[in-house]
Amino acid sequence: MGAVSVEVAGRCSDDVMLVPSLRPFRVERGAPDININIRVEWVSALGPAVGRRLFDSGTTWRLYEDAAGFQFDISAPVFGERPYKKLLVDSRFRHATLQMSEESFAGSPAAARPLEYPLDELLIMHRLTQEKAIELHSCGIVRPDGTGNLFVGHSGAGKSTTTRLWTACEDVEVLSDDRIIVRRDEGGASGVGTPCGAASPVEGKGVLRLRDCSASLNNHFAQDDRAQRQIPRSARNDREFTRNDRGKMRMYGTPWHGEAAYASPGSAPLERIFILEHGQGNVLTRLSPSQAVAELFARSFVPFHRHAYVDSALEFLQELVSAVPCYRYAFEPNEAAVERILKFRD
Repeated sequence: MGAVSVEVAGRCSDDVMLVPSLRPFRVERGAPDININIRVEWVSALGPAVGRRLFDSGTTWRLYEDAAGFQFDISAPVFGERPYKKLLVDSRFRHATLQMSEESFAGSPAAARPLEYPLDELLIMHRLTQEKAIELHSCGIVRPDGTGNLFVGHSGAGKSTTTRLWTACEDVEVLSDDRIIVRRDEGGASGVGTPCGAASPVEGKGVLRLRDCSASLNNHFAQDDRAQRQIPRSARNDREFTRNDRGKMRMYGTPWHGEAAYASPGSAPLERIFILEHGQGNVLTRLSPSQAVAELFARSFVPFHRHAYVDSALEFLQELVSAVPCYRYAFEPNEAAVERILKFRD
């Protein structure tokens, strides 16, 4: 388990059509795990938002809050100043109405895709704030023996390079070369490289169920200066890792890939975490839990407009580093970097 399920309902099949990147993550309807329900409605035109503005991306979307919950206004220059779609969602991010503008899509309603960027990213990002889960800027490598290693890094740190090195040296599965979701392993996941469900659509019923073992969080919340943010005292517990903790976390692939273009709906138990940086000698340095929390937080996707969301992320990262050993890895971009990990023992 550990996936997020998004169920979209609309008046016709076009209303629930998925963009190509999400189609491998599509499954038939079944028992929900973490579920989000969205109903698509068409309105003649969308007006200005009502409520307090919480965030403005400066480009494609704005977030507002009122007594009923949250409102995301999605816009694009091609459609003018008015939003072309609007997501009205409750405060727990479980039930939503997606309003699509007939004015914006006049003459080409089939061009509308309800979960296209940035809505898919925003919805999952905020839903994860309600769970023990986080998305990390990372690549997930699963070895043939089921060992799952997570290589975390900012843009340019070497995630795509690491992916290419491992695929050249071993028959590994790459869950993603850029973004991975990590959750507690509740014992229900179906194993290494196993999709969260069969990849088949519900045809002709205006409903699709997307079990998104993934999702991407918006880049506007992922700036490098987060490393300078103060870490609350509650996230500074230096509890030592013990082997009894190992295997309590699981990593999930996402449809959001990097340069190497790997995206898998599979998952695997998480054994180790490596913070990537360029260096010499392929040096591994064990991080204390407080160091690891700070490093991972700086490379996570978290909506910062609400303190409760930040606190939730930090609390989960504390659990994560207590369950999984974390190392700084100053590596060289050659096969020796892979050999160093293969021969490494905690």
